[in-house]
Amino acid sequence: MSDTILIADDEKEIRELLRLYLENAGFQVVQAADGEQALAAFRAGGIDLCLLDIMMPKVNGYEVLKKIRESDPMIPVIFITAKDQDPEKILGLELGADDYMVKPFNPLEAVARVKSNLRQLHAMEKKDGESNTGEKDEVLTYGDLSLNLTQCTFTRGGEEIALTSAELKIMEMLMEHPGRVYTKQQIYDCGWGGGYEASENSVMVSISKLRAKLDPDDPNRYIRTIRGIGYRLEKK
Repeated sequence: MSDTILIADDEKEIRELLRLYLENAGFQVVQAADGEQALAAFRAGGIDLCLLDIMMPKVNGYEVLKKIRESDPMIPVIFITAKDQDPEKILGLELGADDYMVKPFNPLEAVARVKSNLRQLHAMEKKDGESNTGEKDEVLTYGDLSLNLTQCTFTRGGEEIALTSAELKIMEMLMEHPGRVYTKQQIYDCGWGGGYEASENSVMVSISKLRAKLDPDDPNRYIRTIRGIGYRLEKK
């Protein structure tokens, strides 16, 4: 069964363009012309990924995203914005968006981004399903950090911490080689899929969020910035 994509944008031309390309790629599509319709469509169920315009009438994209994340922290959400400005992008990522596109965009790139985010989601679902087969879970540990790759769960000191799919992939990469320095491009490719030039701000925001989740009192305890290069998991 094909995945269903929610397209929420008040511009009919944008919705129809995305619908045409997504349906040609084998996806099913649900459309919404404003934030209220978007929330209604999401709550009706069956949505696998959301494409959300930020400046929608009635309920803006930021508020829609907040509501979605309250009930589903894992569904991929890609923001569509008409403003190529860092504050817009950073706020969306901080609220839990997985990716973003700036208008005008190439519809083929939009399809590629949808596929990339869904691949990550399905890979996590597959691992979750494998955890119920009775086989031993694959777990990475580093100090008091533990990442269960089979169940896609992360804990610190035995306490579970909710991470997004991109954050889980980034932590997997860092924990596999503690002390190794990864560039922003490598981190972006790991978290969001390759094929695009890394957005420095999206990586910085994601690392900042990860640090706050790992240790709110000492955000720099685990992940260290290597100025001019990238990041590494601090050696014990």
